[in-house]
Amino acid sequence: MAATDKTAPSAIPFAEPSYLRGLPSPYFKDTHLQFQKRCRAFMEEHFLPYALEWETEGTVPPHVFDLFNKHNMLLPNLKSPLPVAWLQKLGLNDILGVPVSEWDYLHTAIWVDERARTGISGPGSSLSPGFAYGIPPILSFGSEDLQARFLPDLLTGRKRCCIAITEPHAGSDVAGIQTTAKRSADGKHFILNGEKKWITNGIWSDYATMAVRTGGVGPAGISVMVVPLKGHPGVTMRRLKVMGQQAGGTTYIELDDAKVPVENLLGKEGEGMKYIMQNFNHERLLIALGATRQARVALSAAVAYALKREAFGKPLMSQPVVRNRIARAAAELETLQAYGLEFCHQLNHLSKNEADEKLGGPTALLKAKAGLVLNECAQTAVLVFGGNGYTRTGQGELVEKIYRDVMGARIPGGSEDVMLDLAVRQLVKLYERGVKREGKL
Repeated sequence: MAATDKTAPSAIPFAEPSYLRGLPSPYFKDTHLQFQKRCRAFMEEHFLPYALEWETEGTVPPHVFDLFNKHNMLLPNLKSPLPVAWLQKLGLNDILGVPVSEWDYLHTAIWVDERARTGISGPGSSLSPGFAYGIPPILSFGSEDLQARFLPDLLTGRKRCCIAITEPHAGSDVAGIQTTAKRSADGKHFILNGEKKWITNGIWSDYATMAVRTGGVGPAGISVMVVPLKGHPGVTMRRLKVMGQQAGGTTYIELDDAKVPVENLLGKEGEGMKYIMQNFNHERLLIALGATRQARVALSAAVAYALKREAFGKPLMSQPVVRNRIARAAAELETLQAYGLEFCHQLNHLSKNEADEKLGGPTALLKAKAGLVLNECAQTAVLVFGGNGYTRTGQGELVEKIYRDVMGARIPGGSEDVMLDLAVRQLVKLYERGVKREGKL
């Protein structure tokens, strides 16, 4: 029997998005489809076969980060359009054959989708946060001098970074952060004191793009700066054990009179809240795209299991209650898939200012929806697998791990209930602004 081509689309129901099942799509061009094939081949060779083992061990070997960088395969985490001038200056000209100047958010969606075919987010989270969340504020708000000092090492992967916003007493309530940054007597440094918690990838990071309080209470007192981490005096870090994402390097950071040059400030002092909010949109989109494929892995695993597992003398799939449960989850999944791809299309056709204004609330809603759908599909998978889904090893190992990953999509990047409320508040604000502009309010 011929070996199965692991790069070919799976024929299992709900295992692939419609555009990979040969159905027409209004979004994808041939260049996207060709990239998808190359991306899947790369992931199948270097990432997917080992991800479950890495998650169980809690760490992805360092050479994997180096390998991804060698092939420019962490650049897709950056916002689109990519920082072409910087990338070309550093000799980073293409991503598996796609010129960096032609990259768009649909390529990003494909890359996230293929990486997330592991079904678990921990291994990917060990590689991506620096490029996805730490570098973008430097590109958007850093001075020329600051960019020149940090971007050559960060964009090439010679150094690693993370985003550090959340604190023990300030999660989704970003305006409540308490880490202070006070100027030294000579005015040359900020002196940082405080704590950062649940910082993905922090333990391996040389730098953090960090939110700190340089002024009084509330959002107007927040600034953002690049803070040295590994080996820096006054900085201590330790790993945290969390429910899912075992390989993601979740970290607790303590700052005790840590000195940071004033030149490491991003943009203007006191405008950090604005920078953080703009960065969140990109973060939430990537979380949603990854959660969509995780949900797909879980549900298709349930379908495959239900087709082969027998109970009461016949396959589980012959039971109407099993088909009903799968169908309900599948309807939510395919709705989410269409929702996410529409977002990518919109981002490709809106200016940055238009996207920031019109998609902030909807992006929060997309992220919340993705967490809910992942929960439904993962729960369905565990229930279909039954006792096997409740066991950390054996046939149900993957779906058990996916289920423990669910809260990693529903809490980080903005907790679900906060996202649902934020979405409506921002859309109402946008509506009232438009009505007032038309002179009807």
